[in-house]
Amino acid sequence: MILNIRIDHKTADIGKIEESTLLIDKIFAKIQENNTVDEYLQIKTCNRSELFLVMDECTLNYHWDGLVLEKDDKALEHVLKLSCGLESMIIGEDQILGQLKDAHKLSIKNGWSGPVLNTVFTKAIHVGQQVRKKTRINQGSVSIGSAAVDLAESVHGDLRCKKVLVIGAGKMGTLVAKALVEKNLKAIVVANRTYDRALCLAKELGGDAIHFDRLAEAMSDADVVISATGAPHAILTVKKVQEAVPQENLNKMVMVDIANPRDIEENVALLGVRLYNIDHLRGLADKNTMMRESESKEAEKIISKELKLLDKSLKHLEAEPIIAQIRSHAELIRLRETEKAYRKLGDLNGKEKIVDDLTKVVIDRVFYDLIRNLKEAAESEDTLTLKVAERLFKK
Repeated sequence: MILNIRIDHKTADIGKIEESTLLIDKIFAKIQENNTVDEYLQIKTCNRSELFLVMDECTLNYHWDGLVLEKDDKALEHVLKLSCGLESMIIGEDQILGQLKDAHKLSIKNGWSGPVLNTVFTKAIHVGQQVRKKTRINQGSVSIGSAAVDLAESVHGDLRCKKVLVIGAGKMGTLVAKALVEKNLKAIVVANRTYDRALCLAKELGGDAIHFDRLAEAMSDADVVISATGAPHAILTVKKVQEAVPQENLNKMVMVDIANPRDIEENVALLGVRLYNIDHLRGLADKNTMMRESESKEAEKIISKELKLLDKSLKHLEAEPIIAQIRSHAELIRLRETEKAYRKLGDLNGKEKIVDDLTKVVIDRVFYDLIRNLKEAAESEDTLTLKVAERLFKK
């Protein structure tokens, strides 16, 4: 069974999503207590927390607002949609594809991912790339970062000649900063705990970088603050903001927090700041969804075809150990008999490769139909044929 456990922006607000990682970890621990989990992979972004498991069939009774549990075909369809940006808050965004690649690499590195999840995520990444080539699903500015900038502009008005402070120079902060470049700002200031990263991004954007200990100074006269760090706790508390920013500036300041967990304490809004978080991006996300409706339909068609191919590939995995056994046994025989032939033929004047290639072709031709039939048996879930083949070719 392939199981997907998730909480995302479709089923929960930012508060629930922040809590979800701990909740999903608890559910995973409980599953491991009572079941054998063969493979698993985790995905965590600013608006989702997910777990993919490969395990034996079991009964799962977990109820929590926003929690989604899907298995097999539904789970596979979800991961393909996810890779194409159809499950994202900003439909068509490209960042999810990189996040899936990173999650898969980490899972492989840690020995969590095996043949099933490798097959699933290799296919998902391929489908995500194909959809972006064959449709215009990702045309234009499509990211949480660009949506944060659009939100700030919709609240503040034209951002031209405004001073914007970007906190965080990671992937999300970089997306924010690049979206800001198009607005002809008076100043872009980038703050990051690692100063070199802030400096590198600021140079690319024609802005200024500051050390994190100068955050209060940079915030004091900023018109817009967009925060997107990976800090495990709030970095802008009510006290810090109140001490750093004069009251007259607080009343005209816009803050957009797109971090998970959140960077800015909710009560900062009580100071007069217009504070927004990921939940406030939903309106812009809905407009984006309507704009990309026809492209989404084209993407769905591609996903439908690829889902059938993925299902076949996964079923073939059941036959793979038998096929590998047949090939291994045949290769041993081929090598042994080829060596005998070389000894009988004597000096071949460098033409040994002809004999070697010939024996390979013979083996491939002899077993071609057998291997094809085994794959077809796996596709049709003909377990009897697979068991007979396993017994016949058992060493």
